[in-house]
Amino acid sequence: MTKGEETFINSKIMNGIINRDAVFSDETETFLFPFEPNEDDSVKVRLRVGAGDADEVYVVTGDSEYPMIKESIKDIFEYYAFTFQPEKENRAYSFKIVCGGETYYYNKSGLSKEPDADGSFVINRHYKTPQWAKGAVGYQIYTDRFCNGDKTNDVENGEYDYLERKAQAVSDWSSLPENCDVANFYGGDLQGVIDKLDYLSELGIEMIYFNPLFVSPSNHKYDIQDYEHIDPHFGVIVKDSDKPEDKYTVRTASKENLEASDKLFAELVEKAHEKNIKVIIDGVFNHCGSFSKWLDKQKIYEKAGGYEKGAYGYEDSPYHDYFKWNGGEWPDNEEYESWWGHKNHPKLNYEESDSLFEFIMSIAEKWITPPYNADGWRIDVAADLGFTKEYNHKFWKEFRKRVKSANPEAVIIAEHYGDASEWLTGDEWDSVMNYDAFMEPVSWFFTGMEKHSDSFDEGKYCNGKEFERSITVNSAKMGAHALMTGMNEISNHDHSRFLTRTNRKVGRLASCGSKAADEGTNLGIMKEAVAFQFIWSGLPTLYYGDEAGVTGWTDPDNRRTYPWGKENKELIDFHKTMIALRKSNPVLKTGSYRFIYSDYGVVGVARFDDKTQISAVFNNCGEEKTISLPLWIAGADTNGEAVTLLESSENGFTTGGATYPIKDGCAEITIQPYGCIILKSE
Repeated sequence: MTKGEETFINSKIMNGIINRDAVFSDETETFLFPFEPNEDDSVKVRLRVGAGDADEVYVVTGDSEYPMIKESIKDIFEYYAFTFQPEKENRAYSFKIVCGGETYYYNKSGLSKEPDADGSFVINRHYKTPQWAKGAVGYQIYTDRFCNGDKTNDVENGEYDYLERKAQAVSDWSSLPENCDVANFYGGDLQGVIDKLDYLSELGIEMIYFNPLFVSPSNHKYDIQDYEHIDPHFGVIVKDSDKPEDKYTVRTASKENLEASDKLFAELVEKAHEKNIKVIIDGVFNHCGSFSKWLDKQKIYEKAGGYEKGAYGYEDSPYHDYFKWNGGEWPDNEEYESWWGHKNHPKLNYEESDSLFEFIMSIAEKWITPPYNADGWRIDVAADLGFTKEYNHKFWKEFRKRVKSANPEAVIIAEHYGDASEWLTGDEWDSVMNYDAFMEPVSWFFTGMEKHSDSFDEGKYCNGKEFERSITVNSAKMGAHALMTGMNEISNHDHSRFLTRTNRKVGRLASCGSKAADEGTNLGIMKEAVAFQFIWSGLPTLYYGDEAGVTGWTDPDNRRTYPWGKENKELIDFHKTMIALRKSNPVLKTGSYRFIYSDYGVVGVARFDDKTQISAVFNNCGEEKTISLPLWIAGADTNGEAVTLLESSENGFTTGGATYPIKDGCAEITIQPYGCIILKSE
């Protein structure tokens, strides 16, 4: 257990003369203004304490402490403020409170009797993230499985061999993925996405995140063969061949097909922008694919003509240094370094090739500028890039400079598991796919399931205290900049569908079969998790079809097709309602966030600023629960009222409804089994 975790736990059990739940500050604009300061800005920081609780309040920074001025009194709280003058450097700070002869310290880890520098707040004058991405509503599309809008670009049966399998066209859209699915294609494409933009707009989507779109032999396309072009099987096939042995080469290497496919992507982005939907694309820069034109292991480009020689079998290839070759004298040993030993994922050797580095930087710029105008990158296995951590950081610093120079409003979101704080300082990534501070704790609390459905943990299931601790401690490692743009998903292409996890069954497709993923699911729990997703801080992102009730074990079963015409209408309506609720309440995008209640099976969270408080309480138990919800912690009037915005359970959901009186800061609330209630007070 880290010191920060110990501090957090100790703060929750502290007894004394100070009201620990009244003490609050964070890095949102209510308590740090301006939120994204420049070097010439004065910066005001604020601390909230209970009225009459503090004799003296100080802001502590480095070896210095400065007295804070009592700025205002509101109901049962006092607010203290201090203004830092303009400076070039970032500044870490925390707070010291003297109360009745006792001294307390407060930082991101909570309230403690001992100072903890590891949990300091930070004024970062060099961390800017796109305004549009702060709290936007995202939608992840695995293109082959979303919608088939153009059957003329479909992969044909036996068109090529990949990983000792022949490529297969799946004729039945509603059929389920097989265990060996990498070369099976359902025909989803960019035209299908264009055809469904109205659906996404009506749902309320503000950003599309595409899994990789560049030329590749697999349906997932994390094994890229050409970074310069959109795969014609997703785009447009103008030129084809009647010769089976030439078909794949002609389709994926012909200039006519590549240019037409690139043009279609540009049209898609333009049409999405017309509907106020941003588009970010997947960047796989740690490795390419064995079909890559740089390696050309299958001699696709050698056969096509007009391309430089690939490195496989040709030491004099201009791309030879793009890869790291293992042992032996060339050409007797043609083994190349690969990602995790997957030979279809050759690792890229940036350290020994300035040409490769500059090429990828040009790719980073190309797709986020005219005529394509994508709005950012999601980066695959970002911490793995390079052969040393030092080079990894060097690469991402330069990547950020190039991207932000080309398109200042482009977002950079990295795939990362574990503590990403060393990359989240304002000069590398904007944020991460938020596994540690969102997907994992959400999955454990609501379902007890590991995110692949590989295990069930009774100790974490319904454990409200652990849920609060995990979310709070891991969020503190990220900071507000990264949290607001962190991709909060409950499902995606790498993990089991959340709805399947609600059945609390351990398994995978190979061991349990498809049908078991559909059995015993709980829509009440699903709606709880979705409500939490849209209440909490971050960039809530739906995995296509989750809103329609799609189930599935982990990869490849999580890549089932969108069930057009067979959707769960209640679940779609629930998502629409939650998205509309989020978009109509700015506090849910940029407001402060905290837990206000946690017990077995029941948790309460709040989002708040100086004007608005929205709270949500979740009952993950199979029986009705009545609790006294301390809305005062979020700043609600101690004797006011809270209005119901939404109430859900296993049996459905309603909007509006009861008004709850707040007495002495608390509201008596009864929550249905597997239900949630969202309340608003002003």
